[in-house]
Amino acid sequence: MTSDIADPLTIDTEILETLDEDNRLTRDYVDRVLDAMEAGDAQEVYRLVEPLHEADIADLLELTPSERRGDLAISMGELMSAEVLAEVNDYVREDIIDALPAAQVAGLAGQLDTDDAVAIIEDMEKEDQQAVLAELDPEDRAVIEDALSYPEESAGRIMQRELVAVPEHMTVGQLIDYLRDHHELTTEFWEVFVVDPQHKPVGTCKLSWIMRSQRKVPVSDIMKHEQTLIPVDMDQEEVALRFQKYALISAAVVDGAGRLVGVITADDIVHIIQEEADEDILRLSGAGEGDINEPISDSYKARVRWLIANLGTAMVASFIIAQFGAAIETMVALAILMPIVASIGGNAGTQTLAVTVRALATNQLTQSNTMRSIWREIRVALLIGATIAVIAGFGAAIIFDDQLLGGVIAVAILCNIALAGLSGVAIPVLLDRLDQDPAVSSSIFVTMITDSMGFLIFLGLAVFSGLVG
Repeated sequence: MTSDIADPLTIDTEILETLDEDNRLTRDYVDRVLDAMEAGDAQEVYRLVEPLHEADIADLLELTPSERRGDLAISMGELMSAEVLAEVNDYVREDIIDALPAAQVAGLAGQLDTDDAVAIIEDMEKEDQQAVLAELDPEDRAVIEDALSYPEESAGRIMQRELVAVPEHMTVGQLIDYLRDHHELTTEFWEVFVVDPQHKPVGTCKLSWIMRSQRKVPVSDIMKHEQTLIPVDMDQEEVALRFQKYALISAAVVDGAGRLVGVITADDIVHIIQEEADEDILRLSGAGEGDINEPISDSYKARVRWLIANLGTAMVASFIIAQFGAAIETMVALAILMPIVASIGGNAGTQTLAVTVRALATNQLTQSNTMRSIWREIRVALLIGATIAVIAGFGAAIIFDDQLLGGVIAVAILCNIALAGLSGVAIPVLLDRLDQDPAVSSSIFVTMITDSMGFLIFLGLAVFSGLVG
């Protein structure tokens, strides 16, 4: 009699063969899966994919060409689970959802916590969204529609409705019996929220406290009264900062009347912190979404706007250079050294800008310490500028055998780096005060200032000092 159960050693070996030393799916493995799919061998696709973790299946879908993702998702059958759909990249998810029937998408969304289901449905086209919502159970549909009524990237969008809330008059024994008897309660939670008759949170109890207390002890005696409450309309970035600041595992979300409406957990915040950090970095570079799965047209539109703006700033710098055309013709060394002044200033400004944008994003830079921070960056810039100026000045004087030229470039670099330090902190702070995202356009202004003023200072000093006639 033969067994249908595969040898565990064989399965483990096959799993290991799918991943390289960096825990990434190998090219050979991906090709094997796609070849089986092209051959219409759904059984072989299932056999190859079944040992993978949901996160690795999501990676497999992301490594699959866009036009073949839908077919692969269908070929995987039940392995195309709700957890996989929640793990995949947003653009990849769109390809999969377009290929699956609305009823299947609704079934997958219904298996997820509300925050994950909302994350899937909110990115759909309006028609697809309505089709999926129509297939959901009325209760699930009402919850998701309520979440979609909140602003994007707010606490209301990312919170879970699945939580445990009990009145404060309960004893520990009654609470334990309640948790055991009510099977409809969520099975994954770290804290029990204690509420008053108006359903307003008055405290929290960690599971460890509950399990270590006597049954007759009132919940109100062991609960923690101080808690961090998250307004339902708070921006997710601010929510993440509160979790980081107060070392939270979970936090209650309340509506405008102070009633408990949901909970946000640390695993959700990890994703948000990564998203916000990636977003700021990509905005500073003007790379748009910066996703390799983003449609070419979207990438083009996001990046070309940025480069057109940079073209405008470059033209300003070129205009300044043109005003000193005669001086440059007189002394070729000026043309050779000009890029040094501009590039050093630009890099110094970028350093200060990156530090400032991060400080604003993490609430380290506020109105109470703005002037102190500006003065600090100016002092740092002066120290850096003096160091670079001495090196560049000596180098220019030796190479061109002209001490005056060395002095001019040294002073120009010092002034430009000091200006870069000032603009690198002042511009993002000003944009932040005007309720504009400092990560989006700060670098354009800083680059324009360091380039234009760098050329103006260097060439102006050359003329003023009598270096050129």
